[in-house]
Amino acid sequence: MGEVLDLVQWPAFVASLSAAWLIASSAKPRRNVGFGTFLLSNVLWTVWALHTSATALVALQVCLAALNVRGLFKTEPPP
Repeated sequence: MGEVLDLVQWPAFVASLSAAWLIASSAKPRRNVGFGTFLLSNVLWTVWALHTSATALVALQVCLAALNVRGLFKTEPPP
């Protein structure tokens, strides 16, 4: 089980990069998918951080998740 949890960092990495790409889109639906993907990455990073006892990373992911929820509700189409 520990080896599987060690590997969680890689999907978290891919999700984070994909989300950053998506939220830069001018299309609101794509940005919303980006914020949802960021939330998925927050969950994955939190799982990995708990496994490795990285408490600062857990705290960071909780804060970033709150910002991502805010972004999800505030995203608007460009002018």
